[in-house]
Amino acid sequence: MLLTIATRESRLALWQAEHVKTLLQQQGHAASLLGMTTRGDQILDVALSKVGGKGLFVKELETALHEGRADLAVHSLKDVPMELPPGFALACVMRREDPRDAWVSPGCASLEELPPGAAVGTSSLRRTVLLRARLAALGRADVRIEPLRGNLDTRLRKLDEGRYAAIVLAAAGLKRLGLGGRIRRLFSTDEMLPAAGQGALGIEICEGRADVQAALAPLADQATWLAVEAERAVSRALGGSCSMPLAAHATLEGGAMRLRAAWGDPQGQPRLVTAQGSAAVATQAEARALGQRVAADLQAGGARP
Repeated sequence: MLLTIATRESRLALWQAEHVKTLLQQQGHAASLLGMTTRGDQILDVALSKVGGKGLFVKELETALHEGRADLAVHSLKDVPMELPPGFALACVMRREDPRDAWVSPGCASLEELPPGAAVGTSSLRRTVLLRARLAALGRADVRIEPLRGNLDTRLRKLDEGRYAAIVLAAAGLKRLGLGGRIRRLFSTDEMLPAAGQGALGIEICEGRADVQAALAPLADQATWLAVEAERAVSRALGGSCSMPLAAHATLEGGAMRLRAAWGDPQGQPRLVTAQGSAAVATQAEARALGQRVAADLQAGGARP
């Protein structure tokens, strides 16, 4: 097949699209890239939670699919809304990279080493509530958590310019771009629970494109797909916003899935609502059911959309 891949034009997005292109070529297909700038890339002075959430990173790519200018779109799955618009489908979830968050700082090895009044940068409400909880436990009410927008290179540049003492980023993006050396330390998933789908790539197509679906089938990783189905089900049950202060992370071993989730109020007390569950999971429906049960436990503990 001759396949056109819609992608954002950031360095990380282009790496991800090139990765998919190479894998498709190894399957015998011809593939090319259609680079695009999205609204999420253009609006850099306002928090995503105030201008429509991470769905702003995918709408232009979906338009290219709908108009037939592209056959598939490659996304960081954590940027994909929990409910796709009518006519679109998530056709493939690829093997997950490291799902953890990374601490990046030129001068501080950890939260504990931050100087008085330091600023920590993050673009994520999830990271904000998790960091607030950890800082409260350390008695560090002096530390400020400041908004950090822009692509990966822009965020690192802002750190290097001294605007922040440290920033928190997804480890997967740094590793994919060969920037693992910038990671000062990796947070364990016990310290900072990842976002739903973090580290995984999702490929979106128009519904009815069975030919594209068949071409993508060899790229799918079923264990990752089951895990992210459970994670995304938690978010969907709580309203489905990619900008929600919610973490959800699942692991699958020998058919047994463990799912943990956490929610916090960015404006309220630095207290986290947590829940977890486990079940034998072999299908996406079973994974979603586990996610819904864990979401119900979160809501019972006080979590809200």
